[in-house]
Amino acid sequence: MNDPKRGDDLIDNAREEIVGMAKQGMAHPSTKPVLTGAAVGAVAGALLPVVSWPLGLIAGAGFMLYKRLRP
Repeated sequence: MNDPKRGDDLIDNAREEIVGMAKQGMAHPSTKPVLTGAAVGAVAGALLPVVSWPLGLIAGAGFMLYKRLRP
């Protein structure tokens, strides 16, 4: 159950996904959900008093990328 290589697999999968999104652009199936998550995170970051919009953007994009890799 606790596979020590699982973290490496997540990083490798994320790297492959990001490279695929960079090469294929909007044609890649993960691009639109990750951009949507980034936009939602940016809006949430702008509305919250402690968090700024760039931090919200990064957090939203990261969360959606993680959800695409590990549903």
